[in-house]
Amino acid sequence: AYDEWTQDGILEFYWGEHIHLGHYGAPPRSKDFLQAKSDFVHEMVRWGGLDKLPAGTTVLDVGCGIGGSSRILAKDYGFQVTGITISPGQVKRAQELTPPEVSAKFQVDDALNLSFADSSFDVVWCIEAGPHMPDKAVFAKELMRVLKPGGILVVADWNQRDTRQKPFVLWEGLVMRQLLDQWAHPEFASIEGFAELLEATQLTDGTVQTADWTQETLPSWLDSIWQGIARPEGLIRFGLSGFIKSLREVPTLLLMRLAFGAGLCRFGMFRAVRS
Repeated sequence: AYDEWTQDGILEFYWGEHIHLGHYGAPPRSKDFLQAKSDFVHEMVRWGGLDKLPAGTTVLDVGCGIGGSSRILAKDYGFQVTGITISPGQVKRAQELTPPEVSAKFQVDDALNLSFADSSFDVVWCIEAGPHMPDKAVFAKELMRVLKPGGILVVADWNQRDTRQKPFVLWEGLVMRQLLDQWAHPEFASIEGFAELLEATQLTDGTVQTADWTQETLPSWLDSIWQGIARPEGLIRFGLSGFIKSLREVPTLLLMRLAFGAGLCRFGMFRAVRS
């Protein structure tokens, strides 16, 4: 699916180089959608304490998309970045968008079975890849396994409410099922549940730090729809079929806004240190 969206260029046109939500501050304030996305990367760097790390720090970007975060981490912070994705189309586009002087390289890899040896990276970075993972425990173990001792894991993800504390009522369950089906996600973890899975790897030094960035990212959903209205050149560039393809995503984007706004979903941040 990502190969298809990458090849036709629609997702990149409307969402830019970052296939993730934007950061609008707390409380959120109005800003350009594409600017909010690059701001998100810098906010995540600061939240994770990565801005204190020296140039040359090695970073694995898990689920790198077309390399937007990887390029910022390399250009603005001097990190040596390896980006991985399951999609050959994304790897190809990431390579095309990355100038030779930028220390970011990209390869196809499986986040549930990473090709890297134990203790390979100073930092593991991951934005919104978790919902694609059918086995969250294996995912957590792989993220921690490839970190060097003392290395830092920073994850940002779509999560659901912890249903152990407050189960979904009927309508909430139906909404969640629809969201998972629409974008072919196996399931969302809760913030609490994924933090527990990271700690259960027995590779974390102390407890996992978490935060809820739902409010900071919430405007992204409606802004992503507004992109299609505010930029009619997309209709000219991609034609009627491309416009209809984009239009089909609107109900799901509205449903995501409902889910995050009503507390069914939460935007979770995770930071762990490798023991």
